[in-house]
Amino acid sequence: MTQAVLEKTQYKRALAPDLLRGSMLLFIALANAANFAFAGQPGLDGTPHGPARVVNLLMSLFVNSRAYPVFAIMFGYGLVQMARRYPRKTLVRRNVALIGFGFMHATLLYFGDFLGAYGIVGVICTLLLLRRSDRFHRLILWLWGLQTVEAIVLAVVMVFKVHAGNAVLTNSPNPSLGAGSYRASLVDRLHEWPVHTATVIPFIVIVWLGIWAARRRLLEEPASHRTLLRRAAVAGFAISIAGGLPYALVSAGWLHVDTGSVQLMSLLHDVTGEYGGVGYVALFGLLAIRLSAKSRLVAPVVALGQRSLSGYLFQSVAWLALFSPWALDLGGSTWWALFAAVAVWTGSCVAAGRMSAAGYRGPAETVLRRIAYRSAA
Repeated sequence: MTQAVLEKTQYKRALAPDLLRGSMLLFIALANAANFAFAGQPGLDGTPHGPARVVNLLMSLFVNSRAYPVFAIMFGYGLVQMARRYPRKTLVRRNVALIGFGFMHATLLYFGDFLGAYGIVGVICTLLLLRRSDRFHRLILWLWGLQTVEAIVLAVVMVFKVHAGNAVLTNSPNPSLGAGSYRASLVDRLHEWPVHTATVIPFIVIVWLGIWAARRRLLEEPASHRTLLRRAAVAGFAISIAGGLPYALVSAGWLHVDTGSVQLMSLLHDVTGEYGGVGYVALFGLLAIRLSAKSRLVAPVVALGQRSLSGYLFQSVAWLALFSPWALDLGGSTWWALFAAVAVWTGSCVAAGRMSAAGYRGPAETVLRRIAYRSAA
């Protein structure tokens, strides 16, 4: 009996995690396409006009710093699911392989890679966290409580230090995105990726929350946890929107403050973005109770969620071709970034649906499995 057949007989995938991953790849596409289009972060037009103001507002409130925490939570959730089925050495091998994937992705395509950081955090969690007791894992709730206090204090400080002004939102440049040739961009990425990876590794706190959620099977048995999921969705979005609104209004050109105020608002926006991730995870857990994986609209998204690694890497290929100065050079436009993100995500859903119908996992998933699970059968 092959490993794939064995898994089908022993393991049935829950709807919520795959639906969530597939849907949130649209948000990742929106964020990364904009990053490429404006060759910097946060990937927003600093002087928006008309409808572009609304796009900036929505991107700041619901996408930027709100999408990646979803995948961090789901990464932790997935670690627990895999730990129930595979030995620890297999999980370590898989996460080491992710580091390799991250290095290749960052070198060849996009410096803003998260795979390498996931791999590093995955190794740490596998060795230090996964086998701990429920009592130990409750510490993460206390850590998030302390972080909430920090966010409140930061919000109070911001209120008292905000001053009117004419500061314009500017994108911090990423040299590799504006490089004049592929070779030059490759060299830049080799310098940018290690720094980026080091700065995002602290998201282990978000991954740990996913581990706690998976131990309680919140997304595998969402109907049994409706009350908790509702409270998490309401609280998560409330904190995320309240903390992100000042910066979102600045990005839309509807609030005018000085440079120091923008920096404080940006910090609050980023810190509270983690709660947006919690809100999205809880919301999709609730949606999964009502939706069917066989629905014509849901099935392709679920199929993409099952092939999220391939979908993520395909996006980077698309952005490189569409927005690099040495390629099609469509950068500098909010509308090109928005259109490209939606088009690429939609195309990915269609392709994933066809792969699912053909019984094909996806290219990146197939390679990763061959490396990580070669001795697990």
